[in-house]
Amino acid sequence: MDNRDIIDTLNRLLETSKDGEYGFARCAALTQDSRLERFFSRRAAECAHAACDLLRMVAQTGGQAEAGGSASATLHRGWVAVKGRIAADGDRALLLECLRGEDRAVQRYRDALAEPLPALLRMALEQQYEGLLRNRERVRERREAPEALLGAEGC
Repeated sequence: MDNRDIIDTLNRLLETSKDGEYGFARCAALTQDSRLERFFSRRAAECAHAACDLLRMVAQTGGQAEAGGSASATLHRGWVAVKGRIAADGDRALLLECLRGEDRAVQRYRDALAEPLPALLRMALEQQYEGLLRNRERVRERREAPEALLGAEGC
């Protein structure tokens, strides 16, 4: 794997992190539950932090970071906005879309970690991957929670 391949991999993960940041921020804006809004905002902040780390990794590898998120995520965020407005179960619909987004992110990280990466880079990406798995589990727990606990604090 040459430097260009590593930079491409990092840029794909950067795109994934930006997509997560935008998606969670959009869900925070759409929910009417203040606790769920804080939950989504925290998840957006975690994705933003991962994106900053990936930006540094790209630069340290000698590459140029690609800006913005993916085209498919733009369509996904648009769908989240529509579904959030029309669904009778808006917050659960938002959580379901977040869960789908997290599932896509997990797959992108798995793909990246299957590549022959330098040891220090692999270690950093494995830490991000572990955080992503925790994030996905938190979303899943919220999605499956009884209505009264949907926006409960503590996650």
